[in-house]
Amino acid sequence: MLVYGRNVASELLLNNKNLVKKIYLQDGFDDKELISLIDKSNISYKFITKNDMNRLANGVHQGIILDVLDYKYYDLNDISLDDNFIVMLDHIEDSHNFGAIIRTCVAAGVQYIIIPKDRSVSVNSTVFKTSAGLVLKSKIIEVSNLSNAIRFLKEKGFWIYSSAMDGESYFNTDFSDKCCLVIGNEGKGVSSLIRKNSDFIISIPIKSSVDSLNASVAAGILIYGVVRNRG
Repeated sequence: MLVYGRNVASELLLNNKNLVKKIYLQDGFDDKELISLIDKSNISYKFITKNDMNRLANGVHQGIILDVLDYKYYDLNDISLDDNFIVMLDHIEDSHNFGAIIRTCVAAGVQYIIIPKDRSVSVNSTVFKTSAGLVLKSKIIEVSNLSNAIRFLKEKGFWIYSSAMDGESYFNTDFSDKCCLVIGNEGKGVSSLIRKNSDFIISIPIKSSVDSLNASVAAGILIYGVVRNRG
């Protein structure tokens, strides 16, 4: 998998250089700090033209592209008894939203994020860049069936809180017990089956002139709502 951007490169070279197979630099690349990290890493690198860089990358590469091992997903069984706050994404499709949610989770101390295998964004180059490489500090669990994952979590003592426009205000919600927060798809929201399997439906109070919030914005508000409620 090809990932790119200076923040991504810095995170990889400082903390996960074992994942990097090769590095491509644009002719004239002069970030002395990154070049020093590359030299210390003993990872092979190659200077190529701007046009070649643009052909390799699907976005703004900032002059550096890294060929890395594919992301290794975690399993539900990796969740320990000490984990008490998990985020589940119900078929999020936009890589930028996913990356932004990952950054918020890492900042808030949420380790595990559960996503479905089908009809959902996976960890890709855009997710790496949008998360500023922090996807490597998060534990993404990919499952075949979200409803089965919810049953698994309930058996572990988790309460399931799904976000929706018609829910109870999160201001009035107690998140003190083990919590799984579900964020829905950008267009359709949380699916009817996931709603049915949830213990609580919560919402963010908004003015009537606003239809909805961006998925990553809503996730950020609710994640920190949970963190604040726990003190």
